[in-house]
Amino acid sequence: MQPILMSDLYGQYLTMKDEIDAAIHDVIKSTKFIKSGKVIDFEKKLSDYLNTHVIACGNGTDAIQIALMALELKPGDEVITTPFTFIATVEVLALLQLKPVFVDADPWNYNIDIGKIEKAITPKTKAILPVHLFGQCADVKTIMAIAKKYNLYVIEDACQVLGTDYILKDGSRKKAGTIGHIGCNSFFPSKNLGAFGDGGAIYCNDSKLASTIRSIANHGMTDRYYYERIGVNSRLDSIQAAILEVKLKYINKHINARQKAAEYYDSKLNKIEELQIPKREEYSTHSFHQYTITTKYRNELKSHLEKNGIPAMIYYPKPIHIQKAYEYLGYKKGNFPISELLTETVLSLPMHTELNEEQLEYITNKIIGYFRG
Repeated sequence: MQPILMSDLYGQYLTMKDEIDAAIHDVIKSTKFIKSGKVIDFEKKLSDYLNTHVIACGNGTDAIQIALMALELKPGDEVITTPFTFIATVEVLALLQLKPVFVDADPWNYNIDIGKIEKAITPKTKAILPVHLFGQCADVKTIMAIAKKYNLYVIEDACQVLGTDYILKDGSRKKAGTIGHIGCNSFFPSKNLGAFGDGGAIYCNDSKLASTIRSIANHGMTDRYYYERIGVNSRLDSIQAAILEVKLKYINKHINARQKAAEYYDSKLNKIEELQIPKREEYSTHSFHQYTITTKYRNELKSHLEKNGIPAMIYYPKPIHIQKAYEYLGYKKGNFPISELLTETVLSLPMHTELNEEQLEYITNKIIGYFRG
C-alpha cells in the first residue's frame, strides 16, 4: 500500500502532468508573468463555471480584505461572523479596524448558527460574513433574508467550497460564493481547486461593484497610472493561473472523487456511537475539502492513527474569541460553547482525490479497531 497522505498533491499532479507542464512552459516562453492572457483566460473560464464575475487576486485572505474595502465599511462598523474558522476571516476585520461580532457555530454542520444571527445585530452592524466550512454551505439564502431585513451586506467566505452547490427551494442550484453580495475564494494548494502556491479570487454579481473590486486589487487603478481609490497589490501570477486553468477542467471529477471517499468513510464509520460523521444539509452539496468527524476521544484517536501511519489534522484547535490576539474584543471562555466544544472534538481524516479503496479500508479498520478493540 502507498503511504497515506493528508492531501496527495503530487499524486494529483501526475494525473495532469503533461498538460500542467505544457501550461507552465507556455507562460515561461511568453515571459508574461503578471496579469497576462493566462490570468484573463482563467478568470473567464472560472466566471463561466460559476456564472458570475471573477477577479483573481493574491490569496484568500486578500480576497476577504478587498471585499470589505469595496463595500466602504468604516472603522468601528460591526461584522457578524463565527469564532470557529481559520484566522484570516477575522484577521482582516481587525486590520481594517472593523469590529468582529461572533455568533456560535451550529453543532451539526459546524457553520454559523443562523438561528442566533439576529440577536447579534445592532445599529452598528453593517455586514454578515458566513464561512462555508469544510466543503458545505452555510444556509446563505436564510442569511440573505436576514441581511435584506436589516439592510446588511453578505460576504461569503467560500475559500473551502469551490464547486459546492447551494440548492434553492425550487430545486435549482447556485455555486457557493455566488449568492451573497461578494464571495471570496482561496487557491491554497490543498483546496478543491489548488494552485502550486498562493492564489485567490473574488466573486461578484454586480458589474459596477466588480469593477471597484478589480481596481482595489490593482493599487486602486482605473487606467494605467491613474488611481481613483486607495487599493492594494494583490495579483494572481500567470503561472498559477495557467495551472489552475488546467485543473479547472477536472474540478467536477475531483469533487466526485472526494465525495466517493466520503461515502466510503460514511459506510464504515456511521455505526460507531462514539463518533459523529459529517452531517449533510438538504440545502447544500458537500465537496469535502475536509472529512471532519467529532468524538470526545479525539486526542487519543489522533495518536492511535498516527502510530499506524495515518495522518489526521485538527481544524481548529482553539476558537478565535479566546486567542490572545483577540482578547481586546472582550469575549471569554464559555461565551460560545459549541465552538469551544468543536475545537476539543473535531478531527479531519485524510481527504483528497487520489485516495484508493485499499487506503480507505486501512484507515477505517484502524478507527473501528480503536473503538471496538
